[in-house]
Amino acid sequence: MRLTVKQITWLKVGLHLAAFLPFVWLFYAASQGFFSADPAKDIQHFTGRMALKLLLATLLVTPLARYAKQPLLIRTRRLLGVWCFVWATLHLTSYSLLELGISNLGLLGQELVSRPYLTLGIICWIILLALAVTSTQRAQRFLGARWQKLHNFVYLVAILAPIHFLWSVKILSPQPLLYALGAIILLALRYKKFRQWWR
Repeated sequence: MRLTVKQITWLKVGLHLAAFLPFVWLFYAASQGFFSADPAKDIQHFTGRMALKLLLATLLVTPLARYAKQPLLIRTRRLLGVWCFVWATLHLTSYSLLELGISNLGLLGQELVSRPYLTLGIICWIILLALAVTSTQRAQRFLGARWQKLHNFVYLVAILAPIHFLWSVKILSPQPLLYALGAIILLALRYKKFRQWWR
């Protein structure tokens, strides 16, 4: 049985809550001192993981809609992508303010350029910014065929973001590897599209 428009609307409400409520928990945890001796790092990792989860959820929508034969699921893709950008922005902001303790864009720029894993991170954020700004139907009509070409850059983010996570951790742990594996699987599901590009 295919999902109805009303059911998709309720699903969107649930997804909005699922993306927003972790922020409420983050604020509460920080105010109650639930984090470790280095809360700045904990907040950075939490926001980064949320961005990655939402990125993978965004990439999951298309194959799920295709294989489950639920075309209306595509309507949830934009909101997941925008929330991914929101959490990526929180991740960048937490690094800038909590880790560096600065609002100096020049110094932040030096850090982003001098550390390769940060360079990958800012590349991902810039791409997500472009995708979020052009995610509306109006932008899609304005850009025409270029819109799809631009939004295909999400696949580059799916490659670079897990590498950024793996590179940023001091000790190799299963968690970043699981995110990387998830990204590989979701990209592999699109092998036909990539094969067409190669041809």
